[in-house]
Formats: sequence, C-alpha cells, structure tokens
Amino acid sequence: MGFGVTTVLLNLHNAGFYLLGPMILSMGIFYGGLAQIIAGLMEYKKGNSFGTLAFTSYGLFWLSLVFINLLPNTSLWALPSESSEIGTYLLMWGIFTLLMFFGTLKLNRALQVVFLTLTILFFLLAIGDFTGITIIGIVAGYEGILCGASAIYLSIAEILNEIYGRTILPIGSK
Repeated sequence: MGFGVTTVLLNLHNAGFYLLGPMILSMGIFYGGLAQIIAGLMEYKKGNSFGTLAFTSYGLFWLSLVFINLLPNTSLWALPSESSEIGTYLLMWGIFTLLMFFGTLKLNRALQVVFLTLTILFFLLAIGDFTGITIIGIVAGYEGILCGASAIYLSIAEILNEIYGRTILPIGSK
C-alpha cells in the first residue's frame, strides 16, 4: 500500500495535476520509504527473499528520490547538471525492476501487473529524461497512476482475502 499510494501521488505530479511539493515528498519519506523498509524487514523475518529485496529496495528508492529533490535546496550540492544523470538513475531502476519482474512469474498475476507496469514506468521516465520530450513524462505519469493503482488493488486484495479466509478480490493463481 505504501508503494501504491506514493506512486499514484508522484505520478499525479508527472501527469501534470500537482507540483512536486511537501505532500508528495513527505509521503515518499514515510509511506513510500520507511514503511516499505519496515515491510522488507518483516519479510526477511518470514524468510521471503523476494519480499525483502523488493520492499527494502523500493523503500530506499523513495528515500533517495526525495533526497535527490531536496538536497539541491541546501548548500550541500546542486541538482544534477544533466538530464542524463536522472535518466541513468531511472534506467538502472528500470533494469532492476525488469529483473525483479522475472521473479514474479512464479507468483500471482496481480504482482506481475505491478512489476510490469513499474518496469514500463521507469523506462518511460528514463526515456523522457534522456530525450527531454515532455509528453513522454506526461504519458509516464498516467502509466504510473495505473501502476500505483494496481499495487493498491493487490494490497487491499491480500488483506481482504486474508481477513475473510476466501477470495474476495482475485489476484491470480500462483
């Protein structure tokens, strides 16, 4: 849920609905970042390597993204001077996510949708930064809203299915 909600909010910005401000950055720190790191540690305790890597990595992604946006406002250092720097950052996350997507092929369909749409999102954002074509970033924003919504759906489905002890919202077979 932390990933889904934060992803929707950031991509409402990417799609042009909001400026990147305290609401999105705070969610990136706390719900996208810290909450996912905690979830990753909980997955570690359960022995779930995939969940540990996914939650801790994307939690740290959110924290690093917030710091990339906040640190230029301090005297510590300036914003990356070339769009290729951010493009490379996003490309690396896209490659990581694509590789993680392959791991979902043995898991449920809803998780596959989350990782596939996230892979597409990272590559669209990287292409947008590399090319400077604004419309690509806007398209990425709408695609990112879909990605975040799919993560919210999966989160709610897993909770409701567990609470009721039966399938309330389908997630696809494992």
